[in-house]
Amino acid sequence: MTEVSSLTGRLLVATPALADPNFDRAVVLLLDHDEEGSLGVVLNRPTPVGVGDILEDWAQLTGEPGVVFQGGPVSLDSALGVAVVPGGSGGDAAPLGWRRVHGAIGLVDLEAPPELMAAVLGSLRIFAGYAGWGPGQLEDELVEGAWYVVESEPGDVSSPSPERLWREVLRRQRNELAMVATYPDDPSLN
Repeated sequence: MTEVSSLTGRLLVATPALADPNFDRAVVLLLDHDEEGSLGVVLNRPTPVGVGDILEDWAQLTGEPGVVFQGGPVSLDSALGVAVVPGGSGGDAAPLGWRRVHGAIGLVDLEAPPELMAAVLGSLRIFAGYAGWGPGQLEDELVEGAWYVVESEPGDVSSPSPERLWREVLRRQRNELAMVATYPDDPSLN
């Protein structure tokens, strides 16, 4: 297995220099990353659409804010459920309807009855669309300095203040990245 697969479960944090408006100050959880490409969801793009408006049966299992998040610019008409299952990082069998991605973080089968998951979910987020990269594309962006790669924490998936997640993730780093959290929204006003 190559090192490429080791980024699954990590966060991509957009550098201030990343010019793509889809990813301005984005925090992306990589759900899959291998030689065939990468797939992730943007954790800090809440929409005004309530989960109950599109997936009524799952609405009571989602945390605050109880809205759908824009997971990325690809397939905006599809939904992904990402959930934390407390104790799900151990060697126990995964609960029905949940597939481990990394540690206690996993994907939820939104076609399954929500009652299957209700007793085991610690948090759930629903994403419309996803961020995707073809083979080698993400690696090229990393070389160009578009992203910082950092470890994820289960709480990142369910942050009650997603608008602050970019700064919070950077601030908790124990290196020079913590200073990037202070980067102004508009450097020209500095």
